[in-house]
Amino acid sequence: MPATMPAPDWHVSRWFNTPQPLTLQALRGRVVVLHSFQMLCPGCVSHGLPQATKTHDLFDRRDVAVVGLHTVFEHHAVMNAAALEVFIHEYRLEFPIGIDEAAPGQAVPLTMQAYGLQGTPSVVVLDRQGQVRLNHFGRVDDMALGALIGQLAAGEP
Repeated sequence: MPATMPAPDWHVSRWFNTPQPLTLQALRGRVVVLHSFQMLCPGCVSHGLPQATKTHDLFDRRDVAVVGLHTVFEHHAVMNAAALEVFIHEYRLEFPIGIDEAAPGQAVPLTMQAYGLQGTPSVVVLDRQGQVRLNHFGRVDDMALGALIGQLAAGEP
């Protein structure tokens, strides 16, 4: 997905750590950092989720919203909602996390398809207007991500 394109809606079957489902419309006006992960992904556990936690802890929540998206495209039988709930508790993840909705008859879930995500971990950053400014598969350097978020939160292009 090219940068500065409007972000597609999320297709989430269940939310954790939020009293109501999150929508892009409700988050408009904030920079949104979407971390796509799987519980059994080593890069997600060692880098992606700690980065999401640091981002959630460091930036003012009025300016930056961190959202996790559990995008299961392999090992479907063992990565269910009950297992994810335990995982969230054990890793003390406090930011909202949604389960990417399964696509009937397909391995790749709907939001993963809509964003053209290549795998996990992936990071998608949306500006305050809901435009995709970064869509990256793999490890993103903490400083580079922080600089982009800071620039977008300050309203810079």
